[in-house]
Amino acid sequence: MKVGVLKEIKTRENRVAMTPAGVEQMVAAGHKVGVEASAGEGSGFSDDTYRQAGADIAPSAAALYESSDMIMKVKEPLPVEFPLVRRDQILFTYFHFAADQELTQAMIDSGCVAIAYETVETRGSLPLLTPMSEVAGRMSIQEGAKYLEKTYGGKGVLIGGVPGVEPSRVMIIGGGIVGTNAAKMACGLGAQVYILDTNLNRLRDLGDYMPPNCIPLASGPAAIRELLPRVDLVIGAVLIHGAKAPKLITRDMLKLLEPGSVIADVAIDQGGCIETARPTTHDNPIYEVDGIIHYCVANMPGAVPATSTRALTNATLPYALEIANKGYKQAALGNNAIARGINVMDGKVTYRGVAEAFGLAYTPLSKAL
Repeated sequence: MKVGVLKEIKTRENRVAMTPAGVEQMVAAGHKVGVEASAGEGSGFSDDTYRQAGADIAPSAAALYESSDMIMKVKEPLPVEFPLVRRDQILFTYFHFAADQELTQAMIDSGCVAIAYETVETRGSLPLLTPMSEVAGRMSIQEGAKYLEKTYGGKGVLIGGVPGVEPSRVMIIGGGIVGTNAAKMACGLGAQVYILDTNLNRLRDLGDYMPPNCIPLASGPAAIRELLPRVDLVIGAVLIHGAKAPKLITRDMLKLLEPGSVIADVAIDQGGCIETARPTTHDNPIYEVDGIIHYCVANMPGAVPATSTRALTNATLPYALEIANKGYKQAALGNNAIARGINVMDGKVTYRGVAEAFGLAYTPLSKAL
């Protein structure tokens, strides 16, 4: 199979979908790999390093779309790329379809096979989403702490406090991978942390291994409203597999926060769990609504590509190899995790959450195959 690895064009997206080490393994398995020129520079990988691993360096994305059976990316195709996608071509990347109707329709119209990292699922876990969720959860506290500084319009509080001055209070909505990693970082900095979830078993687990400055609480509108006047930083960390995130903080609730408080909505890829959240970029990461700073960068791990590229490709490469070795149909028939990753194929939506998000017809994958 000919595999194409593209240079990311989303604003300040410095990750790349395959490391030179991954290219070496793919070539050893008998596949050809084309890498767009300078695709790895943001992550510290030169074109020469890719050549030494066995890759061909392509002059443009258009050349790779034209020649590749499978395209590997980190982020979803942007509108400028839509016309380049070919029928029956495999696209393996983060799509987050449920938050983007234009992208969804474009992939339907293209007739491609869209395999979404974020819905590859095995025994209830999301192995290709997990490493980036870990990065984003930890980054959310770094970014939240920064924007709490008065320099950026924040309340001017130090997240961990100092002796004689109480620390900041952080509310994390969602106790999954993002929320847990955010809590670890916030607790390590000395903040008073409240982590909310609706799953009582998950709350019990968090209570068992998180430090004493982390308080697990049952989530709900009343609990959120009660905490908002007391916290400085809110982390939105809610994920519903493949579906649009629910709005758990409404605009009306913002008035409960003190001016200069910060909200970081890590669920923004799936539409965000804060009503006032809208996607931002690393160039313009924040905006203010009713005196509250919103940080809603949709590709947070792109700011730390030396870490996140390696973490991502460690997870994606085994699946990419299986798809390349067997073809997507046989890979899906033999591996249910890959089957769950197929969101769109041959003009049909094969993932229920995406179909429901936009009122589209849903075709079970077994029927589509």
